[in-house]
Amino acid sequence: MLIVALTGGIASGKSVVAKILEELGCYIHRADKIAHDLMEPEKPAWKKIVAHFGAKILNEDKTINRTLLGKIVFSDEEERRFLNELIHPLVLEKKKEVINRLEQEGHYHIFISEAALTIEAGFADFFDKIIMTYCKKEVQIERLMERDGISRKQAIKIMKSQMQPQEKLKYADYVIDTSGSLQSSIEQTERVYRNLMIENEMKDTAAKYKS
Repeated sequence: MLIVALTGGIASGKSVVAKILEELGCYIHRADKIAHDLMEPEKPAWKKIVAHFGAKILNEDKTINRTLLGKIVFSDEEERRFLNELIHPLVLEKKKEVINRLEQEGHYHIFISEAALTIEAGFADFFDKIIMTYCKKEVQIERLMERDGISRKQAIKIMKSQMQPQEKLKYADYVIDTSGSLQSSIEQTERVYRNLMIENEMKDTAAKYKS
């Protein structure tokens, strides 16, 4: 099974590309969902977050107020580093568990990890291949404003807190430009998928020769 990272800046089209790849038959592991599960009340990550940020970070039902947490970490690099260093290793462990299970079951040829901060977390080497979604800055700003209901100033601030696309491009094996139409994104993703299937066959062949 080929282990692939799908990464890119916020609002750069990762979810759209992930959905296309899922429809093509890839297994999609959504890091955001796993991170949210890890931060459910009384779970270890939840306890450490509350201990660090205080009860002010909680809603009435004891769930973490993600909007408030987001404002804090996007405004303070040290707080963002604390949260990332807490959550990323836990998400990676969950990822490894899923990969081991899928490899034993043998139903999937390609595992896709949809995670915005794969490179920032230092996990690039874990993957066989890396796909990066990219779009023009203005398109990204507009998408983020519309998606999260925030101002242009807030959107730019969030984007600046992440690794810039030019830096991420150095790690990418495949780049999908989502600036244009949905059809364009679909066609690019399908081409990448066909290449990934070839890569998987090569990986399987190499493994057989080694054994």
